[in-house]
Amino acid sequence: MRRPLGILACAGGLVALGAPSATAQSAEAVTAPQVRQAECRVYAAAPAVSSAGKIQASAIRVGCTGSALVRIRIVQERTGTDPTVRSASLRGVNGRVTVTAPCVSGVYYAVVTDDQGNTGRSKNATLSCGVPKTVQEVLRLTNAERRAGGCPALRDDSRLRSAAQGHSADMAANNYFNHTSKDGRTMTDRIKASGFSPLSAWAENMAWGQRTPAEVVKAWMNSPGHRRNIMTCSYTHIGIGVATSPRGRVYWTQDFARH
Repeated sequence: MRRPLGILACAGGLVALGAPSATAQSAEAVTAPQVRQAECRVYAAAPAVSSAGKIQASAIRVGCTGSALVRIRIVQERTGTDPTVRSASLRGVNGRVTVTAPCVSGVYYAVVTDDQGNTGRSKNATLSCGVPKTVQEVLRLTNAERRAGGCPALRDDSRLRSAAQGHSADMAANNYFNHTSKDGRTMTDRIKASGFSPLSAWAENMAWGQRTPAEVVKAWMNSPGHRRNIMTCSYTHIGIGVATSPRGRVYWTQDFARH
Protein backbone atom coordinates (compact mmCIF):
# COMPACT_ATOMS: atom_id res chain seq x y z
CA MET A 1 0.00 0.00 0.00
CA ARG A 2 1.34 3.42 -0.90
CA ARG A 3 2.11 5.49 2.19
CA PRO A 4 0.74 9.06 2.18
CA LEU A 5 3.54 11.54 1.71
CA GLY A 6 3.91 15.11 2.90
CA ILE A 7 1.28 17.09 4.77
CA LEU A 8 1.56 20.49 6.44
CA ALA A 9 -0.93 22.53 8.46
CA CYS A 10 -0.89 26.18 9.48
CA ALA A 11 -3.42 28.48 11.15
CA GLY A 12 -3.76 32.14 12.03
CA GLY A 13 -6.37 34.65 13.14
CA LEU A 14 -7.26 37.88 14.84
CA VAL A 15 -9.86 36.56 17.26
CA ALA A 16 -10.48 33.41 19.27
CA LEU A 17 -12.00 30.50 17.40
CA GLY A 18 -15.56 29.44 18.15
CA ALA A 19 -16.81 26.23 19.74
CA PRO A 20 -18.38 23.48 17.61
CA SER A 21 -21.94 24.13 16.48
CA ALA A 22 -24.70 22.09 18.05
CA THR A 23 -26.28 21.31 14.70
CA ALA A 24 -25.03 19.64 11.56
CA GLN A 25 -25.98 20.21 7.94
CA SER A 26 -26.37 17.27 5.58
CA ALA A 27 -25.71 17.17 1.86
CA GLU A 28 -26.91 13.63 1.22
CA ALA A 29 -29.54 12.87 -1.38
CA VAL A 30 -32.94 11.64 -0.25
CA THR A 31 -34.16 8.27 -1.41
CA ALA A 32 -37.86 7.63 -1.15
CA PRO A 33 -38.58 4.76 1.25
CA GLN A 34 -40.81 1.88 0.32
CA VAL A 35 -44.48 2.73 0.91
CA ARG A 36 -47.74 0.90 0.47
CA GLN A 37 -49.56 1.77 -2.73
CA ALA A 38 -52.48 3.23 -0.76
CA GLU A 39 -50.27 5.85 0.94
CA CYS A 40 -50.07 9.05 -1.08
CA ARG A 41 -46.71 10.75 -0.49
CA VAL A 42 -44.32 13.25 -2.08
CA TYR A 43 -40.51 13.14 -1.80
CA ALA A 44 -37.76 15.57 -2.84
CA ALA A 45 -34.15 14.74 -3.68
CA ALA A 46 -31.37 17.11 -2.65
CA PRO A 47 -30.31 19.55 -5.40
CA ALA A 48 -27.16 18.71 -7.36
CA VAL A 49 -25.09 20.23 -10.16
CA SER A 50 -26.04 18.59 -13.45
CA SER A 51 -23.69 17.68 -16.29
CA ALA A 52 -24.96 20.83 -18.02
CA GLY A 53 -23.67 22.96 -15.15
CA LYS A 54 -27.12 23.79 -13.75
CA ILE A 55 -28.57 23.25 -10.28
CA GLN A 56 -31.17 20.52 -10.64
CA ALA A 57 -33.69 19.07 -8.21
CA SER A 58 -36.48 16.57 -8.65
CA ALA A 59 -39.44 15.26 -6.70
CA ILE A 60 -41.78 12.32 -7.01
CA ARG A 61 -45.41 11.68 -6.08
CA VAL A 62 -46.24 8.04 -5.37
CA GLY A 63 -49.10 5.93 -4.08
CA CYS A 64 -51.76 8.45 -5.04
CA THR A 65 -55.06 7.88 -6.80
CA GLY A 66 -56.26 11.40 -7.56
CA SER A 67 -54.70 13.98 -9.83
CA ALA A 68 -53.00 16.96 -8.18
CA LEU A 69 -50.77 19.90 -9.00
CA VAL A 70 -47.26 19.06 -7.75
CA ARG A 71 -44.81 21.93 -7.19
CA ILE A 72 -41.08 21.72 -6.49
CA ARG A 73 -38.93 24.63 -5.34
CA ILE A 74 -35.14 25.01 -5.16
CA VAL A 75 -34.42 27.04 -2.02
CA GLN A 76 -31.10 28.61 -1.04
CA GLU A 77 -30.19 28.54 2.66
CA ARG A 78 -29.24 32.01 3.89
CA THR A 79 -29.25 34.01 7.10
CA GLY A 80 -32.81 35.21 7.60
CA THR A 81 -35.45 34.15 5.08
CA ASP A 82 -34.40 31.43 2.63
CA PRO A 83 -35.27 32.58 -0.91
CA THR A 84 -36.81 30.37 -3.58
CA VAL A 85 -34.40 30.31 -6.52
CA ARG A 86 -36.58 28.53 -9.05
CA SER A 87 -39.81 26.51 -9.05
CA ALA A 88 -41.72 24.24 -11.40
CA SER A 89 -45.06 22.43 -11.30
CA LEU A 90 -46.79 19.58 -13.05
CA ARG A 91 -50.31 18.14 -12.79
CA GLY A 92 -50.77 14.39 -12.61
CA VAL A 93 -51.50 11.38 -10.43
CA ASN A 94 -48.05 9.88 -9.80
CA GLY A 95 -44.73 10.77 -11.35
CA ARG A 96 -41.68 13.02 -11.27
CA VAL A 97 -41.25 16.77 -11.65
CA THR A 98 -37.83 18.40 -12.17
CA VAL A 99 -36.63 21.98 -11.91
CA THR A 100 -33.32 23.57 -12.94
CA ALA A 101 -31.71 26.89 -12.03
CA PRO A 102 -28.50 28.78 -12.88
CA CYS A 103 -25.60 27.55 -10.80
CA VAL A 104 -24.35 29.82 -8.02
CA SER A 105 -22.26 28.26 -5.25
CA GLY A 106 -24.12 27.90 -1.96
CA VAL A 107 -26.22 25.64 0.25
CA TYR A 108 -29.53 24.52 -1.24
CA TYR A 109 -32.49 22.26 -0.48
CA ALA A 110 -35.68 21.28 -2.34
CA VAL A 111 -39.27 21.53 -1.16
CA VAL A 112 -42.17 19.68 -2.80
CA THR A 113 -45.91 20.16 -2.21
CA ASP A 114 -49.14 19.10 -3.87
CA ASP A 115 -52.56 20.72 -3.65
CA GLN A 116 -53.86 17.86 -1.51
CA GLY A 117 -51.69 18.92 1.44
CA ASN A 118 -48.73 16.56 1.02
CA THR A 119 -45.31 18.12 1.58
CA GLY A 120 -41.66 17.02 1.61
CA ARG A 121 -38.23 18.57 1.99
CA SER A 122 -34.83 17.27 0.97
CA LYS A 123 -31.69 17.43 3.04
CA ASN A 124 -29.24 20.27 2.40
CA ALA A 125 -26.62 20.15 -0.36
CA THR A 126 -23.49 22.31 -0.53
CA LEU A 127 -22.98 23.04 -4.24
CA SER A 128 -19.91 24.47 -5.96
CA CYS A 129 -20.34 25.91 -9.45
CA GLY A 130 -17.65 26.19 -12.09
CA VAL A 131 -15.33 24.13 -9.92
CA PRO A 132 -13.28 21.10 -11.08
CA LYS A 133 -14.73 17.76 -10.02
CA THR A 134 -11.61 16.89 -8.02
CA VAL A 135 -12.00 20.08 -5.98
CA GLN A 136 -15.72 19.45 -5.52
CA GLU A 137 -14.96 15.99 -4.18
CA VAL A 138 -12.40 17.31 -1.67
CA LEU A 139 -15.02 19.82 -0.52
CA ARG A 140 -17.69 17.13 -0.24
CA LEU A 141 -15.47 14.82 1.82
CA THR A 142 -14.27 17.69 4.01
CA ASN A 143 -17.83 18.78 4.74
CA ALA A 144 -18.84 15.18 5.45
CA GLU A 145 -16.18 15.06 8.18
CA ARG A 146 -17.38 18.39 9.56
CA ARG A 147 -21.01 17.30 9.64
CA ALA A 148 -20.04 14.11 11.45
CA GLY A 149 -18.34 16.26 14.09
CA GLY A 150 -21.21 18.74 14.45
CA CYS A 151 -19.77 21.57 12.32
CA PRO A 152 -21.68 23.40 9.57
CA ALA A 153 -20.59 22.94 5.98
CA LEU A 154 -17.89 25.17 4.53
CA ARG A 155 -18.81 27.25 1.50
CA ASP A 156 -16.59 27.30 -1.55
CA ASP A 157 -15.17 30.79 -2.11
CA SER A 158 -13.67 31.71 -5.47
CA ARG A 159 -11.14 34.10 -3.88
CA LEU A 160 -9.82 31.51 -1.45
CA ARG A 161 -9.88 28.92 -4.23
CA SER A 162 -7.70 31.20 -6.34
CA ALA A 163 -5.20 31.54 -3.46
CA ALA A 164 -5.12 27.78 -2.84
CA GLN A 165 -4.86 26.89 -6.53
CA GLY A 166 -2.07 29.42 -7.04
CA HIS A 167 -0.05 27.95 -4.19
CA SER A 168 -0.53 24.34 -5.34
CA ALA A 169 0.46 25.32 -8.88
CA ASP A 170 3.52 27.23 -7.64
CA MET A 171 4.72 24.30 -5.53
CA ALA A 172 4.18 21.88 -8.41
CA ALA A 173 6.03 24.10 -10.89
CA ASN A 174 8.95 24.93 -8.59
CA ASN A 175 9.39 21.59 -6.81
CA TYR A 176 8.97 22.65 -3.16
CA PHE A 177 6.58 22.03 -0.28
CA ASN A 178 6.16 24.81 2.25
CA HIS A 179 3.58 27.26 3.60
CA THR A 180 5.98 30.05 2.58
CA SER A 181 6.24 30.56 -1.16
CA LYS A 182 9.66 30.79 -2.78
CA ASP A 183 9.10 34.51 -3.30
CA GLY A 184 8.64 34.91 0.48
CA ARG A 185 4.84 35.18 0.63
CA THR A 186 3.22 33.52 3.62
CA MET A 187 -0.14 31.83 3.90
CA THR A 188 -1.48 35.07 5.40
CA ASP A 189 -0.10 37.13 2.52
CA ARG A 190 -1.74 34.91 -0.09
CA ILE A 191 -5.13 34.78 1.62
CA LYS A 192 -5.24 38.53 2.22
CA ALA A 193 -4.17 39.18 -1.38
CA SER A 194 -7.09 37.04 -2.61
CA GLY A 195 -9.50 39.80 -1.60
CA PHE A 196 -11.40 37.80 1.01
CA SER A 197 -12.43 40.60 3.37
CA PRO A 198 -13.02 41.26 6.18
CA LEU A 199 -10.75 38.48 7.42
CA SER A 200 -10.82 37.53 11.10
CA ALA A 201 -9.47 33.96 11.17
CA TRP A 202 -7.72 31.73 8.65
CA ALA A 203 -5.71 28.53 8.24
CA GLU A 204 -4.09 26.38 5.57
CA ASN A 205 -3.68 22.64 5.00
CA MET A 206 -1.26 21.26 2.42
CA ALA A 207 -0.33 17.82 1.19
CA TRP A 208 1.55 16.18 -1.64
CA GLY A 209 1.72 12.68 -3.08
CA GLN A 210 -1.86 11.57 -2.42
CA ARG A 211 -3.53 10.45 -5.63
CA THR A 212 -7.22 11.03 -4.92
CA PRO A 213 -9.49 13.33 -2.88
CA ALA A 214 -10.30 10.42 -0.56
CA GLU A 215 -6.60 9.76 0.11
CA VAL A 216 -5.74 13.38 0.88
CA VAL A 217 -8.74 14.01 3.15
CA LYS A 218 -7.98 10.80 5.02
CA ALA A 219 -4.35 11.88 5.45
CA TRP A 220 -5.42 15.26 6.79
CA MET A 221 -7.94 13.74 9.18
CA ASN A 222 -5.27 11.37 10.52
CA SER A 223 -3.01 14.33 11.37
CA PRO A 224 -3.96 16.31 14.53
CA GLY A 225 -3.05 19.73 13.14
CA HIS A 226 -4.83 19.26 9.82
CA ARG A 227 -7.83 17.69 11.51
CA ARG A 228 -8.05 20.69 13.85
CA ASN A 229 -8.22 23.05 10.87
CA ILE A 230 -10.92 20.98 9.17
CA MET A 231 -12.93 20.61 12.37
CA THR A 232 -12.79 24.26 13.47
CA CYS A 233 -16.50 24.99 13.36
CA SER A 234 -16.08 28.75 13.24
CA TYR A 235 -14.53 28.67 9.77
CA THR A 236 -17.21 29.44 7.19
CA HIS A 237 -15.45 29.44 3.79
CA ILE A 238 -12.83 27.37 2.00
CA GLY A 239 -10.76 27.40 -1.15
CA ILE A 240 -9.17 24.22 -2.51
CA GLY A 241 -6.37 23.90 -5.05
CA VAL A 242 -4.74 20.90 -6.72
CA ALA A 243 -1.90 20.76 -9.24
CA THR A 244 0.39 18.09 -10.67
CA SER A 245 4.13 18.64 -11.13
CA PRO A 246 6.07 17.63 -14.27
CA ARG A 247 7.25 14.62 -12.25
CA GLY A 248 3.66 13.56 -11.63
CA ARG A 249 3.48 14.63 -7.96
CA VAL A 250 0.12 15.99 -6.89
CA TYR A 251 0.07 19.03 -4.58
CA TRP A 252 -3.05 19.85 -2.54
CA THR A 253 -3.96 23.05 -0.67
CA GLN A 254 -6.93 23.99 1.53
CA ASP A 255 -7.35 27.63 2.62
CA PHE A 256 -9.91 28.19 5.39
CA ALA A 257 -11.28 31.58 6.49
CA ARG A 258 -14.12 33.48 8.08
CA HIS A 259 -15.20 37.11 7.94
